[in-house]
Amino acid sequence: MSDYFSHWLKLGASLESAGARLPPIFCVNWFRTDAHGKFVWPGFGENMRVLKWMLQCVEGRGQGQEHVFGVTPTYGDLTWDGLAFTPEQYATITSIDPAQWREEFKLHDALFQQLEERLPQELLETKAALQGRLAHRAA
Repeated sequence: MSDYFSHWLKLGASLESAGARLPPIFCVNWFRTDAHGKFVWPGFGENMRVLKWMLQCVEGRGQGQEHVFGVTPTYGDLTWDGLAFTPEQYATITSIDPAQWREEFKLHDALFQQLEERLPQELLETKAALQGRLAHRAA
């Protein structure tokens, strides 16, 4: 896996140095649950609302709000026509719980330890930067 990560990091750096515009990376969690264990996102058919926003971002027209891990669309950035989904429900989906993320980072530590022999330094630096932003946000 370390070699795989290194390959893609080197390829990205090579393309970027040649003037290529690298594609943005988006991350979603369609399976986030509420305090009762129920999925918060209304369902697979509604994913197009977020995908539309992603395409708008790629085209330079998308808006969002900066947070610890990047940019998230605000409630108003998505199209909600035909769906009764409240700003409060949306806030549940987009909230960041520092305690949960500290636990998640422990899993990353375990994986990175397994891969440490050839793990790219960029991954350690990225993880440290994310943890630093999370700690700053939680303070």
